Amino acid sequence: MLRKANLLAFFSLTLTLVLMNTPWASPIIPIPSKPVQPMVIPSAPTIDAKGYILIDASSGKVLAEKNADVRMAPASLTKLMSLYIISGALKNGSIHLNDKVRISTKAWRTGGSRMFVKVNDEVEAKDLMEGIAVASGNDASVAMAEFIAGTEEGFATIMNAQAKALGMNSSHFVDSTGLPNPDHYSTPRDFATLAQALTSTFPEDYKLFSEKWFTFNGIRQPNRNRLLWRYQYADGLKTGHTDEAGYCLVASAVKDKMRLISVVMGAPSDSSRTEDSIRLLTYGYRFFETHKIQAANGPSAIARVWKGSKKTVALGLTEDWYLTLPAGQYKNTQINIQVNELTAPITKGQPYGSLNIMLNNQIIASKPMLALADDPKGGMFRRAADAVSFKFHTIFAKSSDTMNNA
Repeated sequence: MLRKANLLAFFSLTLTLVLMNTPWASPIIPIPSKPVQPMVIPSAPTIDAKGYILIDASSGKVLAEKNADVRMAPASLTKLMSLYIISGALKNGSIHLNDKVRISTKAWRTGGSRMFVKVNDEVEAKDLMEGIAVASGNDASVAMAEFIAGTEEGFATIMNAQAKALGMNSSHFVDSTGLPNPDHYSTPRDFATLAQALTSTFPEDYKLFSEKWFTFNGIRQPNRNRLLWRYQYADGLKTGHTDEAGYCLVASAVKDKMRLISVVMGAPSDSSRTEDSIRLLTYGYRFFETHKIQAANGPSAIARVWKGSKKTVALGLTEDWYLTLPAGQYKNTQINIQVNELTAPITKGQPYGSLNIMLNNQIIASKPMLALADDPKGGMFRRAADAVSFKFHTIFAKSSDTMNNA
């Protein structure tokens, strides 16, 4: 009788554990029975430029574009790549802000916009960075290129390698300044990618782009980005102009924690590149909104693991997930979590389910949920107990499916 009582107690406990861990249905917030009417979004404003693009910086969502993948001369937009490499060198410790940089004859002689450094002067790297970002100094760009790579040609090799690493697949650089050269080109989409990287990777250095004035050697110069005076949400980034390239502007702005990036290339005038950028940014803020769905490395779900050393594993994302939607639609979305049947071993970083965003019964966005930790096979007793539990789990899951389909 005692053995029989113990056996019944064991199966009772096992059944309880199974019921507690049986995913009878995927977790989902109830969906409204009446479909939500989408907001009518007008076409993007007409832009008189060779090409342009408007994106949300957090989600990467493209909100408007024209000829975004056509190769064009970038002029001084090139200096965004130069500054990206300089910031990277500062971050990895290969150069320092207070390093003295000798100004070569080549740097001093470089034409176009200038910081007005003098040959053989030794200028601190932080001043040269500011001169590039604010005054668009070609002389400062060449000086920093030579300081980092020995020659400007060597620096261009680094620029192209970095472009490839960022996914700027339609770009090629031959110098650090953007002076005219048929082999020097990029696209609006590639520069949007670069601007995203600058804002997220080097937030401290990014602050340089919001400075309205720069003074060096007694010469005071304004930032050529007129948006800093004319658009209250703008805090960067860079202008460019040559006869071949026309007027270009990579603009970035933040409103209510939503950062937008616009790229206008080949505009007919300084005023048009400014006004067109304002039109694009205003359009983005008026008709779209961006929300953070899930933080990196935070658990989206706690999943049952069969025959593992631990009974559960946390599933989530390894990068922050942002979603851009038409304005007013986010409140109508639902989160749907789908988890696979998990049997140890579980490997950290591997997908074991999906996190879905639903609107009107349709999945509008989805991300794979990854294991946030390893869970190796459990000991012999754990595997044996879970083998019994899993049989009950399977029976009840089938019964549930039968009732749901009846």
